Amino acid sequence: MRGVLTGFAVIAVVIGVGYVIGRRGHLGDHGREVLTKLAFHVASPALLFTTLARADLSVVFSSRLLVTALSTAAAAGVFVAVGVVRGWGVGRTTIGALCSGYVNSGNLGIPIAVYVLGDASLVAPVLLFQLVGVTPVALTVLDLSAGGGKGPLWRRLLTPLRNPIAVGSLAGVAVSASGVRVPGPVMDPLTLIGNMSVPAVLLAFGISLCGSTMPGRGADRHPVFLSVALKSVGQPLVAWALATGVFGLHGARLLDVVVTSALPAAQNLYTYASSYGVGERLARDSILLSTVMSVPVLVAVATLLG
Repeated sequence: MRGVLTGFAVIAVVIGVGYVIGRRGHLGDHGREVLTKLAFHVASPALLFTTLARADLSVVFSSRLLVTALSTAAAAGVFVAVGVVRGWGVGRTTIGALCSGYVNSGNLGIPIAVYVLGDASLVAPVLLFQLVGVTPVALTVLDLSAGGGKGPLWRRLLTPLRNPIAVGSLAGVAVSASGVRVPGPVMDPLTLIGNMSVPAVLLAFGISLCGSTMPGRGADRHPVFLSVALKSVGQPLVAWALATGVFGLHGARLLDVVVTSALPAAQNLYTYASSYGVGERLARDSILLSTVMSVPVLVAVATLLG
């Protein structure tokens, strides 16, 4: 269980530092906004480019990734269906759907993969799937729902190319697919800038907790509880059912897909919500609660399937 506890401890410490910074006002009244914009427009695109440019795209095509993709679609689809019926709005529903199925495969998934699964590369397919498949689609929907859909058709079709996160991801995939080796003088500064992404996101998240009410209260309580239930319980159960009943996975491969699906919602989802000014409290509360809930879930999964 050391891997689970280590991964959560690292995140908790950095978020705690952000909370202290916010309480003491070291970054002023706009510290959170500055960190969010830094992560969204500069650091995260650089991190995604350098990560994907070095990645082996062949790892995307596997039965384990298909299980993760289907379980993600199932969890997000349930939230979207409920959001449409309840009239939660396109932007808010998109953020909630992401919180229901978009796992923290980076700063939490990697240490857990190392200590629980014994191989950090096992989260690479999920990372690639989310960065290349889910993120551009979700951000395009947010762009269009925020007013980016106005104008001629050609401009709407080019919406993903105006989003820094999508551009960084797609550029990294293009470099990896072409086999081109990016020179060190180009890659090294991008790597240095990209290393700011995760700390900036976690610090901004910690600052956002200052002065906030208890999670799961207010107008967003129903979307929050639904997304947390889907992320913490629904997605791992769907992944287990698909892995055992459809794809015949067992042993280490079964543990891999279920642990991956049981990871909490990713912190960068709060950055997306904050950048678009929609569903911020929904994202913050969902991330926080799913992170807390995932501790006993991951321990239980590792105990039962390990």
